[in-house]
Amino acid sequence: MSVRDVLLEQPAENLPAGACGTGPAPPCPLARDEAERRAALLKAVADPVRLQLLAIIAAAPADEACVCDMTDAVGLSQPTVSHHLKVLVEAGILTRERRGSWAWFALVPGRLGEVRGIFQ
Repeated sequence: MSVRDVLLEQPAENLPAGACGTGPAPPCPLARDEAERRAALLKAVADPVRLQLLAIIAAAPADEACVCDMTDAVGLSQPTVSHHLKVLVEAGILTRERRGSWAWFALVPGRLGEVRGIFQ
């Protein structure tokens, strides 16, 4: 019995092709650049406050809300809420529009569907 057989707790010839270096590995079904794009999108929404902000905007008329209306709803200061909204804008999930002295945020159509699509 080889060291490999001992480490794998079974003879190598009993392993399926591609397992533990016994043959060619199957191709990865997800390219690295696509995996990185999806991970960035998930990272943007993987925060409880950001999920709350998205829920507020999605429930608002026309899928848009003013930052002034979201700070009290999540119980955080305006600069903190603005930081979270900036992350969502940079991820392409929200758009930002200046109206007077306030910033309004709207959902980018289809972008949340992309998040759901990652798991389908």
